[in-house]
Amino acid sequence: MIAPDAAALGERADLMIRRLGSISAEPNRLMRGFLTPEHRAAADLIGKWMREAKLEVSEDALGTVRGHWPGTGRKRLLMGSHIDTVIEAGMFDGPLGVIAGILAAEHFASVDRKLAFGLDVLAFGDEEGSRFAKTLSSSLAVAGAFDSARLDLIDVNGVTFRDAIAAYGRNAADIPAAAYDRDTAAAYVEVHIEQGPVLEHRGQPLGVVTAIAGQTYINVEFLGEAGHAGTVPMLLRRDALAGAAETVSLAEKMARATQGEVVATVGVLRIPNAAGNVVPGNAALIVDIRSGSDEARHNFVAAFKAEIRALAERRHLGVTMTDTRNVPTTPCDPALQAGLADAIRAGGGEPIKLVSGAGHDGMAMAKLCPIAMLFVRCRGGISHNPAEYASPLDMGLAVAALIRFIESAKF
Repeated sequence: MIAPDAAALGERADLMIRRLGSISAEPNRLMRGFLTPEHRAAADLIGKWMREAKLEVSEDALGTVRGHWPGTGRKRLLMGSHIDTVIEAGMFDGPLGVIAGILAAEHFASVDRKLAFGLDVLAFGDEEGSRFAKTLSSSLAVAGAFDSARLDLIDVNGVTFRDAIAAYGRNAADIPAAAYDRDTAAAYVEVHIEQGPVLEHRGQPLGVVTAIAGQTYINVEFLGEAGHAGTVPMLLRRDALAGAAETVSLAEKMARATQGEVVATVGVLRIPNAAGNVVPGNAALIVDIRSGSDEARHNFVAAFKAEIRALAERRHLGVTMTDTRNVPTTPCDPALQAGLADAIRAGGGEPIKLVSGAGHDGMAMAKLCPIAMLFVRCRGGISHNPAEYASPLDMGLAVAALIRFIESAKF
């Protein structure tokens, strides 16, 4: 069989990503929402590419486009990603995984080579949750874990999820039929840009994901006493914002001390009734804590909360802490990781192991079958931004590695 030409594959991937990136709800920025006319146009283009690659094409009740290349057995290797975007998105987050899957399957279909297992390429329509206030709807349906309560969600225009499905030409009653048989789905592999700077920093184009990080969000609110900025002595203040500021610093200090095992971020800080000449009596913040190890995350959260209680007592502040999000870590299958690493080495690369700090469709697909992810270097680690970029050669190396992985896989 002809060895994959990474440079040629990368050029094709780049052209396809740019063509797909032209489908947007707005002329000057990329926005492609779930079950919208733009989703329909993108799905039709994906379906066209799948047919040109000699794949059998179908679409389920939530608009997931599926391209199938049959094997000699019942098992199927599932590949893919999502084609929806955030507002003012980049072109590579999601579509790269779909296009890589199409090009990899085409490599075998073009010479009519049947493997012991079939190949299914999946183009999910709702990973980002940018239309309805939930993520991963498409992949959860494929995994047989869709919660019908989502059908009552409402978008900003007052359209329910259920009605959006009908407007798209599908029927919500057919969602259960989207699920794969567990005996059929051998594994799910997703190619995705890293969305971070590690691969670029290490000088390597490809990485193997060990886990999708678990997440804890803690809402922290401090209650002090508002007072005049000029008349309340420093030693007698109950400054809620000062407590919040110390918490921000504490989160950074404690996370740095884990040497990469845990990351912690404060991206929201609120000061009700703020004024320049008033000691803040109330302050609230959200702390986002993530790790590839549930044990490390839980230990960090417990220690962090203990430190917050201590600083609140020292500053004579009231404090409440509420966990608003707890998502477990999604580990990647060790055997699949090893297969991807071998495929990278066979192409002359060094497989860098890293945790995915962002969520992916693999989190839903892990409810169905073992998963793995192949990360691709992106310039500056930038994602969810029009400046998002992966080079054609790096994308081609990823597709070539995926092809080698498929050739060596045994299911």
